[in-house]
Amino acid sequence: MNITQPRIFTRQVMAWAAWDWGSAAINAVMTTFVFTVYLTSSAFGDTDENSAALGAGLAIAGLAIALLAPVTGRRSDAGGRRRFWLGVNSVLVALTTAACFFVFPDPSFLMFGIVLIALSSVFAEFATVNYYAMLPQISTPATIGRVSGFGWSMGYLGGIVALAIVLFGFVQPVVDWPGAAEDNALNLRLVAVFSAAWFFFFALPVLFAVPEKSREPGPKVSVLQSYVQLGRHIATLWRTARHTLFFLAASAVFRDGLAAVFTFGGVVAAGTFGFSTSEVIIFAIAGNVVAALGSLIGGFLDDRVGPKAVIVAALIGLLIAGLGLFLAPVVMASPTTGFWIFGLSLCLFVGPAQSSSRAYIARLAEDGREGEIFGLYATTGRAVSFLAPTAFTLAIALAAPYVADGGAQRFGILGILAVLLVGLLLLLPVRKPVSRGTTG
Repeated sequence: MNITQPRIFTRQVMAWAAWDWGSAAINAVMTTFVFTVYLTSSAFGDTDENSAALGAGLAIAGLAIALLAPVTGRRSDAGGRRRFWLGVNSVLVALTTAACFFVFPDPSFLMFGIVLIALSSVFAEFATVNYYAMLPQISTPATIGRVSGFGWSMGYLGGIVALAIVLFGFVQPVVDWPGAAEDNALNLRLVAVFSAAWFFFFALPVLFAVPEKSREPGPKVSVLQSYVQLGRHIATLWRTARHTLFFLAASAVFRDGLAAVFTFGGVVAAGTFGFSTSEVIIFAIAGNVVAALGSLIGGFLDDRVGPKAVIVAALIGLLIAGLGLFLAPVVMASPTTGFWIFGLSLCLFVGPAQSSSRAYIARLAEDGREGEIFGLYATTGRAVSFLAPTAFTLAIALAAPYVADGGAQRFGILGILAVLLVGLLLLLPVRKPVSRGTTG
């Protein structure tokens, strides 16, 4: 008997995944491996203090997202304007990223740079709520894990290409051109302009390929009324699908730890392991290859064994790799080799945890309320998004009096691992909820 396999690589899926590809320029180049490394460098003052300031700025941005994301998601659902708000917020991400061109290498520009990075993260999260909400629209319960994994892998692969362009076009140019000049960090500031253009170009296809979901227009409600309605929905979930809320809480914690792995990965590579900007980018390219492979494998397993099993295995792998990374400078003859080994191991496990978490929630979303549930997903994550940056910052502050100058940064790794461990412990007792697809 011939059984028709569901198609995965449809036109809509490819256009949707292109947004992930484009967002890599923000996540990999700006937030992780290049621009935040530039912001926390000695050009802006003490590296430990700069790292702590960056963590504080991102924590404040997270609190702002926590207050606004669920209502923005709910309102885009109610108004049937999910694609519209994805477009608006994508434009705002591009604009705030491009403005980083004006962050000159001087301590007086540090706060300006952190504010821009924080604003970009806020708008990116609002866009992501609507982007994630499209996942059930372009997939089926039988393919949702693989589609999600494919999107994540496209993001990582897009990061490889973007980072390669940055490395060979701006940092170590193979062709001598004015944009590669290091005077006043022109080359690094132009990286921000490149990242904005890259993101915006690849954000366009989904806006044309995936239509708005038609909805009957409902009565207009105020922002305050939206919060009231949101509260009623949460109360309903508590009565009828309590473990959905339990998963939202658990995933909020471990996703914050996952985000911190990337946010502070390049910072630790440069500050603790002595990587130059070029070496950080080369590692990032290799790391994205490994992460893309992990996402594809995780998506394949997700549709077969369920997302929870994938997430638990990935979190355990992250804890082991992270501990190895922390110990590498003191137990290995070559700490740099240790960073490559354990850093790449971290990359392997981050993608499956992120992808399966997204697929898990997409399986639970009621038709027409995807934006709201992903708004809750963003909010629960951002409501505790101060955890990992705060744990990272606190661990550095506690260690600083007892270690040599610059050595305290390594202890920030322990703060991130603590957040991941708490998230894992919260996830373990969560049961499979009733959903419109298969979960596990």
